[in-house]
Amino acid sequence: MSSAKPSIRLLATGGTIAGAQNASGGYAAAVMSGDELLAAVPQLANLAQITAEQVAHIGSQDMDESLWLKLAARAQMALDDPAVAGVVVTHGTDTMEETAYFLNLALRTDKPVVLVGAMRPATAISPDGPMNLFNAVAVAAEPAAKNRGVLVVANDEIHFAREVAKTNTTQLGTFKSPNRGLAGRVNRGRIHFFGPTVRAHTMASEFAPLAVAELPRVEIVHAFAGLRRDLIDAAVRLGARGIVIAGVGAGNLSSAALRGCAEAAHAGVAVVRSSLTGGGVVERNIEINDDELGLIVAEELNPQKARVLLMLGLTRTSDPAQLQRFFQIY
Repeated sequence: MSSAKPSIRLLATGGTIAGAQNASGGYAAAVMSGDELLAAVPQLANLAQITAEQVAHIGSQDMDESLWLKLAARAQMALDDPAVAGVVVTHGTDTMEETAYFLNLALRTDKPVVLVGAMRPATAISPDGPMNLFNAVAVAAEPAAKNRGVLVVANDEIHFAREVAKTNTTQLGTFKSPNRGLAGRVNRGRIHFFGPTVRAHTMASEFAPLAVAELPRVEIVHAFAGLRRDLIDAAVRLGARGIVIAGVGAGNLSSAALRGCAEAAHAGVAVVRSSLTGGGVVERNIEINDDELGLIVAEELNPQKARVLLMLGLTRTSDPAQLQRFFQIY
């Protein structure tokens, strides 16, 4: 039996995990390279043979669609290499859930893909990045992690890309999976998986492997008391092919804004109702007659993930019924 360690490809994008704290208590993200992150955790050599590629040097607030496409292409290339057992992506925490869900639908692979970040910069007192990275590599190198879709590892927890959400501005336990729960736990590299995700991903995704030059423009409009239709109308004027409403409660919005959504849908713009509550399901035809107005519901997806799925869906169709099917499958 071979004793060779599995080969893991690390794709570095920056983020707090690669950040450096300054004298005032603030910090700059994306200061350290992927190779420097690996060098800071020599124990990784006990888990895998790791090579690093620097895909970007950004804080994840600057992640955008073009970088998603670049990252997906580099990840797919690595995953298509028979010698590579899995991929780890270092990423800032602000938009990690969006990138993870995008890759979950854009990559065709059964190999582990793990996103990891940190809430404290690398030079802070008691940084969380080194242990998070160690655990992420352990998960990516674990054969039992195959066929589970893209995962997020942080704070000794393993999350499914579809379920995870950042819920706190600064605390180490910021990531939660409010609807369907954790994928598992990892304790100093020791892995305990729970049940698999029931929604389609990676090998079962009809978007993967993604082969588009750009993604359609989709905007998010945040609902609140007194919401007017102006922002909805502006999104239509600016050429948005889709609009996600971050609705109050079960995806609700004011009557005036709802009329704007109905007119946008009638004009061929895909309109999805999601919720800003952070948990629960937005269902069709409860308080709002979605069938009559031509609207789509996000079900469990939060607004930012609903935007990701809508962008991908619009690369295939603009039919609201078919787009709704995507929200039922993914």
